[in-house]
Amino acid sequence: MHPKARHFCYAYQLGEDYSTYKVNDDGEPSNSAGMPIYGQIQSFELTNCLIVVVRYFGGTKLGVGGLISAYKTAAKMAIEETKILTKDITKSLRITCDYALMNEVMRVVKDLNLTILEQNHGLDCNFNIEIPLAQFENTKKRFENIYGLKLKS
Repeated sequence: MHPKARHFCYAYQLGEDYSTYKVNDDGEPSNSAGMPIYGQIQSFELTNCLIVVVRYFGGTKLGVGGLISAYKTAAKMAIEETKILTKDITKSLRITCDYALMNEVMRVVKDLNLTILEQNHGLDCNFNIEIPLAQFENTKKRFENIYGLKLKS
């Protein structure tokens, strides 16, 4: 559509803990494109996303401040116009117990509105439970207070 476009600046962030990210200025002055785009990703607390802003030189020099503003605004507008899919970051906990403890496990699952991903009832009861990451440690402690459970995260 715009064959004279020369700058494909981007930023992305991946992972549940926001640990993997990259910014690229694609020939623009250092930190004038990728970082402002990435700043918007952080501002909206997004992960598993990529934003690419394509620019071509139209004859007017914007200067570093103008470039920062242009890339930041473009990224913000793109995010605001996008349907953002929200998914809780979770961690699973495997629980093994005797049948006698199954009701206690199920009571905690119901009280905390947890999701059972998998359950098997053989010689023992085995559960794989999905827990929101923010609640994981407190939930794990609650299960640890039930004597006789075997936990593996």
